[in-house]
Amino acid sequence: MTIRSRRETITFRHPFHIRGVERELPAGAYEVVTDEEMIEGLSFASYRRVATMITVPSERVQGATELLSIGSVDLADAQRLDASAAP
Repeated sequence: MTIRSRRETITFRHPFHIRGVERELPAGAYEVVTDEEMIEGLSFASYRRVATMITVPSERVQGATELLSIGSVDLADAQRLDASAAP
């Protein structure tokens, strides 16, 4: 199976929560990695998302980061709440 990864930077203007992450994350820019696998047997290239991960500051080691698995819907919810929050 063919897997591809997409990377993007998402910026949160306010501290935020994502379901599955037990702590509040600070405002700032975060790298998000999305892994997708090719759907075999089609006459055209098509992919389905198999994993979404976000790089966050480590809770234990200052200056280090952690890569956490999150749900794509949970990320979209956090972005929507951030965008609708008062400035």
